[in-house]
Amino acid sequence: MYRAKQCKWLMTLSALLFSSLFFSNLALAGWSDVNMTQGVTEISREVYDLHMFMFAVCVLIGIVVFGVMIVSMLLHRKSLGAQPANFHEHTGLEIFWTIVPIVILVVLAIPATSTLRAMYDAGDSDIDIEVRGFQWKWQYTYLNDNPGEEVKFISALKTPQEEIHNQANKREHYLLDVDNPLVIPINKRIRFLITSNDVIHAFWVPAFAVKKDAIPGFVHESWAVVEEPGIYRGQCAELCGKDHGFMPIVVRAVPQDEYDTWLAEKQEEARQVYETVGKQWTMAELMETGEQVYNQTCLTCHQANGQGIPPAFPSLVGQGLTVGPIENHIDIVLNGKSGTAMQAFGAQLNPAQIAAVVTYERNTWGNAMGDMVQPSKVNEMIQSGQ
Repeated sequence: MYRAKQCKWLMTLSALLFSSLFFSNLALAGWSDVNMTQGVTEISREVYDLHMFMFAVCVLIGIVVFGVMIVSMLLHRKSLGAQPANFHEHTGLEIFWTIVPIVILVVLAIPATSTLRAMYDAGDSDIDIEVRGFQWKWQYTYLNDNPGEEVKFISALKTPQEEIHNQANKREHYLLDVDNPLVIPINKRIRFLITSNDVIHAFWVPAFAVKKDAIPGFVHESWAVVEEPGIYRGQCAELCGKDHGFMPIVVRAVPQDEYDTWLAEKQEEARQVYETVGKQWTMAELMETGEQVYNQTCLTCHQANGQGIPPAFPSLVGQGLTVGPIENHIDIVLNGKSGTAMQAFGAQLNPAQIAAVVTYERNTWGNAMGDMVQPSKVNEMIQSGQ
């Protein structure tokens, strides 16, 4: 009997010590480090307030339930001579513990429903942006009433391969930086039209309380009004393939005048791209641009040395398309190959970029083919539907 009592008190003391250690570490770490962040949009703050309200309700329920349990164990333990109660049922008690949970659920459901309705109401937007997921990058299209003047660009991982392979020190935003961030104006209602071109992705920016699946053939809507200038980072939140972890999202929120300047620059870049389709490029220009496109688009599958990861990602060195007919090479970059991991890049790259990367692949790693592909040739194949 004495040994049993000693074990009980030892277990109780251990539980108290563990609890005190846990909560002291929590206090030292800082509540904000472990709690949900408030974000920078109206919806994100509503989600935060809803989270804190429900958390408070759960804590209160926990205090009541565990308080009753602890008091019962201390005051009605066998060592004090307590005898177990001998009753079979209590109608009033059963009604009580049925009604109380219903009331709690209703109290929680009312603000939750209100917040969810606000999250799904993506109408009356100032700017519409199509967000399209690719393996493994994002494409942003700023929609307007003139389809020919839409701004469209690819946003891909900027972290150098040397950092990924532990050949260089990792910088502050390791795996969370991109070459072309999404730029939006503050205090404007932005509607995101989210879809995918290949597999299921998920567009997730914690500071906006935005997390929507990007599913091929479907368009999901979300929205945000960012009130504070800054850079906000997110990631693809759906396991979408071998480079799922290399698909970050970076949003730069800026004042309206800065956004207008950026948008004008992007529109000018788009006009220049169309002008370059008819231009005769030199080999040096094609190789320089092609290397940039390859490092952004092709490197993760075919590797920096072009050796690939056979059989899923074949080698480009001295074999296959890179030393075969040039039309076949252009075609597979444009249209991909069904049944394989090779996706179509015709929707992601412009004719100049495709011409450059094909030229680069046919004239590097010892592939001395001497071929030069002009953007006009790629554009002709696109127009003819090849």
